[in-house]
Amino acid sequence: MTETRQRALPTDRRRQVWVTVCFVAGIVGVLFGVGVLGERVEESPGGDLAADATLLAPASPAFSIWTVIYLGLTAYTVYQWLPEQATDRRHRAIGGLAGVSMLLNAAWLLVTQQGWIWVSVAVILALAAVLVRLVFLLQTTPSYGIAETLMVDLTFGLYLGWVLAASGANVGAALSSSNAGPGRWTAIALIVVVTIVGAALLRLFSGRFAVAGALAWGLGWIAIGRLFDEPSDALVGIVAAVCAVVILAVAWTSQERRAVIDDRIAI
Repeated sequence: MTETRQRALPTDRRRQVWVTVCFVAGIVGVLFGVGVLGERVEESPGGDLAADATLLAPASPAFSIWTVIYLGLTAYTVYQWLPEQATDRRHRAIGGLAGVSMLLNAAWLLVTQQGWIWVSVAVILALAAVLVRLVFLLQTTPSYGIAETLMVDLTFGLYLGWVLAASGANVGAALSSSNAGPGRWTAIALIVVVTIVGAALLRLFSGRFAVAGALAWGLGWIAIGRLFDEPSDALVGIVAAVCAVVILAVAWTSQERRAVIDDRIAI
C-alpha cells in the first residue's frame, strides 16, 4: 500500500511566499549593510559598530560567519519550496518565524544606517527572541534527515548563536554612542551575561553545536580583538576566551546528557 502525499493547503503556499518575500527583503538589507546601497555597517554614523570601536567588538574576520548564514538562508528558502516540504510539520511550525527573523535582520541593517544605535539594540534583542523560539520549535520537532539538518537546523542554529554574541557587542556600541563606555568591567559583565544566557539555552536545546559554535566564534573573536588589536584589554580578552571555552564545554556536556537519556529510552 503506497503512502499518499498530503495536499498542500493555501496557508502552506502563503507561508512559502512569505518566507521568500522576507528573504528578498533581507537581501536588500544586506545590500545596504555592505555599502552597495548605503554605508557599510562599520561606517554607519558615529562609527560605533566598527570592529575597533569598543571593547566588545569582535575582530573583523568574525563577520565572515554571515556568509555561511546567508548561504544557509538561501538554501532554506529554496528547500522549503520542494513539494514534500510544503506540508512538512517543521516548516509549518517555523516558516512564519523564519520570515520575521529575516525582516528583523534587514530592519537592523536599515536602522544602523540612520545611526539609531539604541533602536538597533531593541531590534537585535527582538531578533534573538524570535530565533530562540524558532530553535525551540526545531528542538520539539526533531530533524528527519541530513538535508533537513544542514539546511534548517544548522542554518538557524548558527544564526541564533551569532546573534547572541552580536547582541552584547550591540549594547556596547549603544553605550559608546551615549559616551557611557563600555569600560572594562561593563564589557566583562556583558560578556558574562551573554555566556550565561547562551549556556542556559544550550541546556534547553540539548547542546546544539551550531548555536554553541557560532556563539563561541563571536566570543573568540572578541578575545582576539582585545588581545591582539585595538582597543586592547588583556583582561577582557582572557574573559572572552574563557567564556568561549565554557560555551563549548556546556554544549558537549549537554550532548552527553542527551545521549545518556536517549540510551535509557532505547532500553
